Amino acid sequence: MRSRYLQSIIEKDIENKMIFLAGPRQVGKTTLTQIIASNYSRPVYLNWDYSSHRQQISNLRWSPDTDLLILDEIHKEPNWKNLVKGIWDTRSSNMHMIVTGSSRLNIYRRGGDSLSGRYLLHRLHPFSLKELNLKDNCSFQLQENTSPSLSFDKESEGLNKLFEFGGFPEPLLAGNKRQWRRWKLNRFETVIREDIRDTAGVNLINKLELMGHMLNDKVCSPLSMSSFAGDLKVSPKTVKSWLEIFSENYFIFKVPPYHKSLHRALRKESKYYLWDWSVLDDPGSRFENLVASHLLKFCNFVSDTYGYSARLFYIRDTDQREVDFLIEWENKPWIMVECKLKQGGRLLPLKYFGERLDVTQRFMVVMEDEVDYIEHNSNARVISANKFLNAFV
Repeated sequence: MRSRYLQSIIEKDIENKMIFLAGPRQVGKTTLTQIIASNYSRPVYLNWDYSSHRQQISNLRWSPDTDLLILDEIHKEPNWKNLVKGIWDTRSSNMHMIVTGSSRLNIYRRGGDSLSGRYLLHRLHPFSLKELNLKDNCSFQLQENTSPSLSFDKESEGLNKLFEFGGFPEPLLAGNKRQWRRWKLNRFETVIREDIRDTAGVNLINKLELMGHMLNDKVCSPLSMSSFAGDLKVSPKTVKSWLEIFSENYFIFKVPPYHKSLHRALRKESKYYLWDWSVLDDPGSRFENLVASHLLKFCNFVSDTYGYSARLFYIRDTDQREVDFLIEWENKPWIMVECKLKQGGRLLPLKYFGERLDVTQRFMVVMEDEVDYIEHNSNARVISANKFLNAFV
C-alpha cells in the first residue's frame, strides 16, 4: 500500500484530537487509515455500509482495549454527530478515533458545533505531481507569519500519466487504459446512484445523472445558472441546489470570482471543475482542471494542517480580461496563474490584474517540457507544468 501525503500529519494530530478524514469516493481514505492502523496493536475498523458493522456501531460493541477506532461512512447514520460525540466523550484514555466519509463531513463545519474542539478535519485529495514522485509523505513546510516560499528548481516526471489517467490511486497507479475506462464508469455510477441518492432523494437521480454528464462541457468557464437551467428544463434555483449536492459529494468543486479592489470585475458567476479531470475530452480543459486541482489541494492542505487562510479564485471583468487562478493568502492576493497547453498568447491580463492587485508572482503554466523564462512585457514567468506543480503539495 502506498503511503499518502497526509499520513505523518494525521499521525501527529490523532494524539490529541479525533480526526475527520473527508474526500472523494475511491481517493484512498480507507487505505490511508489501514496504513495508520498498522502502527496500533488493537485497531478496530467498522464500516456503516456493512450490516454487521452497522449493528456493532449502533450497539457500541467493540473490544474495551481498542486503541484505534475507525468509523467509515458513519455520516449515513441520521444522528451520526451525536453518536460520534458520545463515543468520543466516553472513550478510554488510550483510544484514538478516525471518522471517514465521501460526503457530508465537510458540511458539518458550517453547521451547529456540538463537536467543537473535539476534532480536526483533513481533506484527502487525489495524487498530485509532487506526491506521485515523492513516494512518501509530503515534505512541504511553511515559515511562521509569512507567505509560502515556492521553489521551482526541479522538474518532475509523471505529468503525462496524471494528465491521461487522473489522480485517483487505482487508475493512476495501474496506468492501464482499459482499467481506467472501467473504473471511470463505475465511479460515476456509484457517486450518482449511491452517494448523491442519499443526499438528494431517489426521485431526482435521472435528472442528476444527466446533469453529471453535462458538467463535462461546463467546466473551466463561468457558469450561468439561467443558461444551465434552460438546458435541464428546471429553475436556476434548482440548478444552484444541485450544484451544491455535487460539490458536497466531491464530484465537482467551485472556484468563485475575485472582485476585491477591482473595478468592473465579475462577482456572481463561479467556475466549476471536476475532481476527476481525466474524463474531460478537450485537452485544454483537462489541463486547466489538472492545475486547478493541484492549487486547491495546496489551499486545503495549508488550511487544514497549518491553520492559514488560503483560498482559490479566478479573475474576470466585463471587458473580458481573465486570469485562470488567483490564490489569496491570509486575505491578500498572493499568486496568479494562467494555463496554456503551449507557449504564446496574450499575457496582458496577468500584467493588468497583477498591477492592480500588487501581485508580483505571475505565472503562465504550459504543458510543454523544459520551459522557464520571464516574459518582460507582463513580468510573468512562463514555466513548464512539470516544474511549477512540483513546488506544491
